[in-house]
Amino acid sequence: MDMTQATYVLGGYQTDFAKAWSRQGQDLSDIVRETVLGALQACQIAPGAIESIHVGNAFGELQRQQAHLGSMVAQVVPALNGVAAMRHEGACASSSLGVLSAMAEIESGRYDCVLVLGVEEFKNTSGHEASRNQNAASWQGHEEIDCQFMWPAAFGLVAAEYDKRYGLDRKYLNRIAELNYGHAKHNPLAQTRSWQFNELSFTDDDEANPLIEPGTRRQDCGQVTDGGAAVVLASERFAKEYAARTGQRLEDLARITGWGHRNSVLRLKDKFALSEGEAYVFPHVRQTIEDAWRRAGIDGIGDLSGIETHDCFTTTEYVAIDHFGFTEPGQSWQAVEDGSIERGGRCPINMSGGLIGGGHPVGATGVRMVLDCARQVTGKAGATQIPNARRMQTLNIGGSFGTVVSFVVEQGQKDRER
Repeated sequence: MDMTQATYVLGGYQTDFAKAWSRQGQDLSDIVRETVLGALQACQIAPGAIESIHVGNAFGELQRQQAHLGSMVAQVVPALNGVAAMRHEGACASSSLGVLSAMAEIESGRYDCVLVLGVEEFKNTSGHEASRNQNAASWQGHEEIDCQFMWPAAFGLVAAEYDKRYGLDRKYLNRIAELNYGHAKHNPLAQTRSWQFNELSFTDDDEANPLIEPGTRRQDCGQVTDGGAAVVLASERFAKEYAARTGQRLEDLARITGWGHRNSVLRLKDKFALSEGEAYVFPHVRQTIEDAWRRAGIDGIGDLSGIETHDCFTTTEYVAIDHFGFTEPGQSWQAVEDGSIERGGRCPINMSGGLIGGGHPVGATGVRMVLDCARQVTGKAGATQIPNARRMQTLNIGGSFGTVVSFVVEQGQKDRER
């Protein structure tokens, strides 16, 4: 079904993804508190205006033995006591599910102003334990992947599948990593903004860029990150009143104009089998993107100013490139080689730095993408700004392409010429 009512993005907040909260004696509850209060302050919204709350989080039980995060919001921000709240889990797409649920509430007329946040804490355990905990997003005991690290191995298999079907030169994966780390240097909230690299860092040099699992090297990997992000979503009625109160025009606000949401099976190798003979390795990813285009009333990549896509590994972004239609299926390397995805290219990808450069607090990533897109289309993206950006799209992926969500975000004028 199409959307029956507009959903506006009034603004939001992101924590510093370089911060390791446990090292300062803080925990997941502190991330929730800062994220919520930061969003309310950034949007100039009083707590009493919030009618519903959605929290995305994937691994709270495993990392902190902490569940029931819907009620955590009121615990740390007492002014929100009594507000309806719920938690969503969809691996790396957890907070995108929160956005979808908030939109449904707004579209139905149930609520006019909804807070969506995503939070995750990983630095309170060792990297090995955090990595092992994240394996819960796979089908435990059934993936049949012989490895030490599940996700680097799984996305290494995605690279191998592309190589088998179409051919794949690793220099293009290295270039994706180099671009995203480079973009992150312009993002004051990016986890890796101050990291330093040398001339061998983005090559297959075994010392500068060691192999983690077959097909995956260190710079191919997204980060283990603490952090939170939040957006305040509103109906058109509420947005009109809000714009008048804050001295803005309704058409100046960001608006979600399209969405897509599809799922596939848990086990990665089954996904490969399901797409045998298909044009795309992950047909449901392409369908998700196309669903968002159709609901937004656009034709495709040519109607976008830029993209915030999932790059938990460079392979994931490589998949996104051809599934978005930059190239024919399997030919993503062409868009890397010709500069299409770079700053100044025909459709820049991950000006935030993405998950590789910006950081990946799993439960927060979907909301962070929506927030960055909203900032882009309203000209508030600072040093990461795409000139004259007017329409952006997200692609958020949970597990091995198990849960897939995409949003089209643009300025809010409904009748603007497309």
